[in-house]
Amino acid sequence: MSQLAARAVVSITSNERKKRTLQLYREWQLAAPSIVGSYQLDVPLSAVRSKIRELFEVNREVQDPKAIDILIHKGKTELEETVLLWKQPSHVMQYFAREESQPKPTDFLNRFYEGRD
Repeated sequence: MSQLAARAVVSITSNERKKRTLQLYREWQLAAPSIVGSYQLDVPLSAVRSKIRELFEVNREVQDPKAIDILIHKGKTELEETVLLWKQPSHVMQYFAREESQPKPTDFLNRFYEGRD
């Protein structure tokens, strides 16, 4: 019987979790040039690498071992889906949307002109 979904690996020690996290980070950084080329992103490689770093830094303070194992599993799944081109370029560009988007209007008239309520 084949298993459709892979289970998250449970790390025994904190050193093992740290090692797996660093390995995942390296895999993302090594895959960055092929991701830029495959998706024909209009973003410099340095920006992609800094975004990868930023996304890892967001979860730096997580201390729960189970949560860390799940985050590593999600990161590996995300990397696999990205490298295998299971995403559309718009999905990948959503990571950069916040920096490039214009600030949302706050006053009534500007929101009205943009079609927002």
